[in-house]
Amino acid sequence: MAAHPHSECLAAFARLRGSKVYRNILVPIDGSACAGRGLNEATKIAAIQGSRIRLIHVLNQSPLASPQVTGSKFDQVFEQLREYGRMLLSAAQSSVIDAGIQVDSKLVDISGGDVGERIVEEASAWPADLIVCGTHGRRGLRRIVMGSAAEHVVRLSSVPVLLVPAGAGGS
Repeated sequence: MAAHPHSECLAAFARLRGSKVYRNILVPIDGSACAGRGLNEATKIAAIQGSRIRLIHVLNQSPLASPQVTGSKFDQVFEQLREYGRMLLSAAQSSVIDAGIQVDSKLVDISGGDVGERIVEEASAWPADLIVCGTHGRRGLRRIVMGSAAEHVVRLSSVPVLLVPAGAGGS
């Protein structure tokens, strides 16, 4: 694993404080490439710091609500999405374990509400010292229409948030 570009600064800061800078790192994942980049950065930081990682996948029921998807059809679709979330968490957890880092994961169901707000609530309840989010970097109309969970996390969080951009490809 390549050294984190700020590894020397983090290590020096930890020595000055006499402890780990970030003991608990929360990483929301959604299966996107940018969330994967966020997980990679969190893994690098955790390796340097000796931190634990908690992975979360937030599944919001609201966008599924429609006249076409009701009753058992809704339950079936939602269970498929839950299974997909479990699969994402399992794969991500395996990659973190392979890096030799303590990790656990949590699938969070919400019915309405804001995904970013729920991420911050989970960070507070754990308690996380750092949240690492991949971000699509949407601007303008795309951001207005699609929203930005990462933006809400930054605005609402009481702990530091590291945003990892999608990169030149803009996933």
